[in-house]
Amino acid sequence: MGNIVTYQENEKIATITIDDGKANAVSPQFVEEVNAALDHAESDKAVVILTGRQGKFSAGFDLSIVSQGGEATTNLVRSGGQLVLRMLGFPSPIIIACNGHSIALGALLLLSTDFRIGVEGNFKIGLNEVAIGMSLPYFGVEIAKERLTATHLGRSVTNAEIFTPQGAVEAGFLDTVVPEEQLMETAMQSAQAFTKLDMNAYYTTKLRIRENALNAIKNGITKEFDS
Repeated sequence: MGNIVTYQENEKIATITIDDGKANAVSPQFVEEVNAALDHAESDKAVVILTGRQGKFSAGFDLSIVSQGGEATTNLVRSGGQLVLRMLGFPSPIIIACNGHSIALGALLLLSTDFRIGVEGNFKIGLNEVAIGMSLPYFGVEIAKERLTATHLGRSVTNAEIFTPQGAVEAGFLDTVVPEEQLMETAMQSAQAFTKLDMNAYYTTKLRIRENALNAIKNGITKEFDS
């Protein structure tokens, strides 16, 4: 599909793999290619498995772009917020097979999906923005409020605490953790279970559950960039 993202569909399960050969930093190309793959999955009416490369799901925004400031930074962060919004309200279930580290926007993408599988190991998951001198965007605050546990919200957002995969389950970033060799098998089993649901009923119910969060994230994007 592109230089970063590959797309494979089989029996109504679409596997979207992100691999830039490095840290899977979120760049304009990253966002464009992931959105194109999601367009394809939406057209196929497929359950989505979104995964990265060995040891890394995503390191978050590309800091070489963020450090430029100005329009380049604004456009990238806005597009990241819009991707979060799209994934949270996607018509089909999205499963993330998180291969390892997932930081900053990478962690927000975990919060945007329907089932999150991590791998055992010495990996870092969390929101490190405050630790590196950045304020978490309003849209990030809103999705964190929606998906993280009450006891971990402040620790994650304000304190920039980073979690092990097992700690990320307790915090709400992940649903389960498996050995690395079982990651894709577990994701496929989860996807197959999702395909047995009535997708119209699934989508309607998901929107009802997430209505307030979707509106809050949409308003957060507006507040961050357009006010």
